[in-house]
Amino acid sequence: MISETDLKHLRRCVELAETALEKGDEPFGSVLVSAAGEVLFEDHNHVAGGDHTQHPEFAIARWAANNLPLEERSKATVYTSGEHCPMCAAAHGMVGLGRIVYASSSEQLAGWRSEMGAAPSRVRNLSIQEVIKDAAVEGPVPELAEQVHQLHRRLYATSG
Repeated sequence: MISETDLKHLRRCVELAETALEKGDEPFGSVLVSAAGEVLFEDHNHVAGGDHTQHPEFAIARWAANNLPLEERSKATVYTSGEHCPMCAAAHGMVGLGRIVYASSSEQLAGWRSEMGAAPSRVRNLSIQEVIKDAAVEGPVPELAEQVHQLHRRLYATSG
């Protein structure tokens, strides 16, 4: 169940996604929150330079592996504007992060890309649960998914 606290953190993810878009990048943003509710790390997409591994969820996994003991990682929540891609889901699972809450799904993103005439991703569209065993996952959140959709519309309107 999505709580008011979850919505607060998801809204921040959408803000970070908009920041990425304003900087010329794809609109994705993510936040790592401790079990106590403290924001530990946040980031947005950095793939515009050509390194398509620079996703915020991957950055969170790296940061968590270097800065948190496994016990704390497993109790933390990752909030994100878009469902993890398979690469980010694998990183999340490998470092032992806990719950994932996303605003929009990878299935929604694939549909949006198709409706806007964008080339499909070279990476298979797998849900987080297809990548991570026993993942606690919640999403999408319809009202925020629509905001993310609008950000992607802006991206494809400017990139052709």
